[in-house]
Amino acid sequence: MTDATASSPAHRPAKSLLEPDSRTRRRNAAERRFRAYGLTAILIGIAALVVLLTTVVGNGASAFRQAFVTLEITLPADRLDPVGDRSRESLQQVSTFGYAPLIAEAMTAKMEAMGVSIEGLSEADAGNIISREAPAQLRNYVLNDPDVLGQTVEFNVLANGRIDGYMKGRVTMQSAERDSNVSPEQLRLADYLIGEGVLVQRFNMGFLTLPDASDQRPEAAGLGVAILGSLYMMLVVLALALPIGVAASIYLEEFAPKNRWVDIIEVNISNLAAVPSIVFGILGLAIFINFAGLPQSAPIVGGLVLTLMTLPTIIIATRASLRAVPPSIRDAALGVGASKMQAVFHHVLPLAAPGILTGTIIGIAQALGETAPLLLIGMVAFVRSYPGAPPEGLFDPASALPVQVYNWTQRSDPAFVERASGAIIVLLVVLIALNALAVVLRRRFERRW
Repeated sequence: MTDATASSPAHRPAKSLLEPDSRTRRRNAAERRFRAYGLTAILIGIAALVVLLTTVVGNGASAFRQAFVTLEITLPADRLDPVGDRSRESLQQVSTFGYAPLIAEAMTAKMEAMGVSIEGLSEADAGNIISREAPAQLRNYVLNDPDVLGQTVEFNVLANGRIDGYMKGRVTMQSAERDSNVSPEQLRLADYLIGEGVLVQRFNMGFLTLPDASDQRPEAAGLGVAILGSLYMMLVVLALALPIGVAASIYLEEFAPKNRWVDIIEVNISNLAAVPSIVFGILGLAIFINFAGLPQSAPIVGGLVLTLMTLPTIIIATRASLRAVPPSIRDAALGVGASKMQAVFHHVLPLAAPGILTGTIIGIAQALGETAPLLLIGMVAFVRSYPGAPPEGLFDPASALPVQVYNWTQRSDPAFVERASGAIIVLLVVLIALNALAVVLRRRFERRW
């Protein structure tokens, strides 16, 4: 008997590799628990997203449909064109006060033609179911087409916000009894007009094109000025942040010496990406408005502030894209006699372009949804006039989509809550489109090596 034989246990039980022991079972159980935790987290996130989107869409989808009243309105030339030359200057002398009686007369004639008689409803109350914005609508219609003077035209005018809310289920007979802006008699008139097809809901294109409206005219409030303001600001961000960010990234990644000062700059760029956006708003208020004297609530100021906020994101994304290009590309270009500049701009930069475009678009999408810095530079102001064409329009007062959402949520009329949710839908659609564009561009220009 050898020493090895003598020292080995006489009856050690044989273990099969196909049967897990207790330690393996514990490890497998821990792995299953981790997978369950991860799946639970994903399901919770999806559920929260579904609840958010359902709430926003449920509250805001109705903002894209609006109640309109169809009336036959007579446009007497002697009252609307006192000079009689059909010129725009002459027509502009008649204000909206001159058009309001025409709408009231058309409403009275419509009720008489249908034989509507509701106890307790006066002619003035019947006319009040029409929006106060209707005279301005009719005036703009005549200014754009003076040939309609002297004719009787079929015109769709906005209904009052309470009547629109009644058609959408937001206003009831019970609430009308306690509401000074609408009466049950007016709602009964609305029911009759709905049955006759005079009061209908249509797609509200004005929600996307009209400017903001006062608290008494929620049905006429639109996103036109806010959309233009956001577009102008994004043009400023794109024109400044992209070239400056890409140039800074190329220098830091390809040409800058590796020393302490460059390290400090790189650390500060990374820190700026984590600075709260409201800090950039304070910086813009101090530099661009108080020091430089630029106008408040102007797209140029908002664009400059958002440029400062977007630059770190673009620089970090561009440097990561440049770093992802294999060093062999640079070495091969230098080996055939290319200069450092030629190697970077002719070979490295085209290969890094997909990542640069992706980072730029994501940075712009992030800037588009910012609210806090824009509030500090005064873009929360009530703006009714459209900004002009660039470059002069960059200095005109304007609003922005996220600021418009904030503004509407601060108003008391429930119709503005619907408008705010509708504006969020528009903002989400734009953000989704920008992110989809980033994915498409990345896949379109991506090169594999």
